[in-house]
Amino acid sequence: MAKNIRTMNCRPADVFEVLANGWLYPAWVVGASRMRDVDETWPQAGAELHHSVGVWPALLDDTTVVEEWSPPNRMVMRARGWPIGEARVTLRVRSYDGGTMVRIDEEPVTGPAALLPSILTAPILRVRNAETLYRLAYLAEGHAS
Repeated sequence: MAKNIRTMNCRPADVFEVLANGWLYPAWVVGASRMRDVDETWPQAGAELHHSVGVWPALLDDTTVVEEWSPPNRMVMRARGWPIGEARVTLRVRSYDGGTMVRIDEEPVTGPAALLPSILTAPILRVRNAETLYRLAYLAEGHAS
């Protein structure tokens, strides 16, 4: 499992405001290229984002589903990225030293990536998720909605 932590100069509610807007997903998730649709019930459990991953012309249409939505502290998603597989992504958010600490955990759960040892996948996911948290911080600190 890959774990990353970042402190942000905003409130936990600001982070969840960004997470609640499914149309912002490709703005903070590295690898997501565009949105095709967002379920009307987003971000409630079971709601899906319909996005594409990759770079044109090699785009793949896929989905991400909410497994748990518990603002202002936690969100769990199952992100699909076939043919690589699926990953469980957990965001933990808490107040910290006048700002917010966000931790992201990502673990491949199905598909080829889940068959690889964590010693191979975790470093790649940590680099990607460091940038993901960097982008999320820009949006949350700038109060994007």
